[in-house]
Amino acid sequence: MGLMAWSREKLGWVPSGADLPIPELRFTVLDTELTGLDERRDDIVSIGALHMQGGRIEIGGAFQELVNPKAILDGRTVVIHGITPSELESRPPIDEVLASFLDYTAGTVLVGHCITLDQAFLNRDAKRLKLPPLRNVAVDTLALYSWLRHRSADHPAFSMDLPGLSLYDLAAAFEIPVEAAHTALGDAYVTAQIFQRLQPFLAQAGVHNLAGLQRVGDPRQAGNLTPTGQAHF
Repeated sequence: MGLMAWSREKLGWVPSGADLPIPELRFTVLDTELTGLDERRDDIVSIGALHMQGGRIEIGGAFQELVNPKAILDGRTVVIHGITPSELESRPPIDEVLASFLDYTAGTVLVGHCITLDQAFLNRDAKRLKLPPLRNVAVDTLALYSWLRHRSADHPAFSMDLPGLSLYDLAAAFEIPVEAAHTALGDAYVTAQIFQRLQPFLAQAGVHNLAGLQRVGDPRQAGNLTPTGQAHF
């Protein structure tokens, strides 16, 4: 195995790939739908993800699973994501889904919008099931967008007055159609398109490799921002 292949294989776990150019990075863009936002009592009801190679979105081979939760689905969350209890009765529990999803993310950089929420639920269940946590490098599209916006990147999307910083606000700013809102795979696809749109502006701003992407897309920075207009379940 050559050095570059070894770096790609280990990318999510060790810093050896920090100097890899963004076009050579492999990403998993993900989203989850939940019964609610309380990590102590709510559960995942859907996981959706797809891969990207640099700026190229790979439509084929997407990961999509409905999950039968232990937590009760109430009317408030059903209205948001449209997943009903009857749809989940015959679906597997997270215990039978999570290991496959962790395999799907192996060797990739994770991308999400407000991704710390997804990570919290996934890692909580991984801990309970005695599976390894998601140690992958992760970047947040909200942090990336906000970093570029503060640098007055040359595109109307960075200067317009947005109602909020939700996934759908950014999609509207970049004129990305949203056809399956609040489905895990649909939202992951929108996130991937936003990430795709951001990459040329990141390059113009001097962000060319994984280390730079980590620095400006740190999910902890997104945690200090307050997206509005989107109930993320």
